[in-house]
Amino acid sequence: MKKRLFWLLPAISVPVALAGDDVQDMSDPLSVYTQVGGGITDKGLNLKVGQTYDTGVEGLAGMNIIEVKGVLGEVVGFNSDESLRDDSIDSIRFRNFRADLTTGKGSQIDISYNAEQETGSASYSLIRALPSLGPVSLYPLAGAGVAYANNTLKDGTKMGGYTFPGTFVVVGTYAKLALTDDIWLNYNPMYKSTLSGDDNYTEYGMEGDDSVLTHEFALSYQINPRFNVRYFANWTENTDFSNGDHRIEFNYQL
Repeated sequence: MKKRLFWLLPAISVPVALAGDDVQDMSDPLSVYTQVGGGITDKGLNLKVGQTYDTGVEGLAGMNIIEVKGVLGEVVGFNSDESLRDDSIDSIRFRNFRADLTTGKGSQIDISYNAEQETGSASYSLIRALPSLGPVSLYPLAGAGVAYANNTLKDGTKMGGYTFPGTFVVVGTYAKLALTDDIWLNYNPMYKSTLSGDDNYTEYGMEGDDSVLTHEFALSYQINPRFNVRYFANWTENTDFSNGDHRIEFNYQL
């Protein structure tokens, strides 16, 4: 029997149900389900797997998602800059979601690794859904993390192996605008700022500065209850929308 789980709950009091064999609403950011997905991007293919799991704690729901990005870039990538397209993996991202179904408070572990630059980050955030305002739903988050990198520079000297140059904070929100039952928009701004660490990191660790505002936009269409297609764009305050990362992603609920 497939369980109906949530990784977040609205801040207002609502009944929590564990459904039987119902297909979950894939447009609902609160819905947790086992899934597979794949995307065509300007730098190659993206692959994604999501799996719910039993946390072993009454009222606590959990889900893991792993993504592999930038596969077969020379074959299927369409970025005009050929130096940005190769057949090796560009990056890997792992996320873990947990939620206390009785309090409506959620948490997220987000670990990413850029294989091209040999850099990455690991963060922990608290998330909570706000009461919906008509078709608009907001899910603010706040957290902190640590950056890691291979062969970093310190005082002009290359540090061998992987080091942890500093820590950072992140605040932002996931947002959803429902246009119809089958079409919705998402906008997810995130502000990151260095917190502590090596001077080179605290002053220039966020795209050459001590902070950065990142943007993610998505347009989604639900083809049928188990299958949707989504267009994503990611850019920052230092990168124009047209020069950001773009992808078309297909997701199927198992």
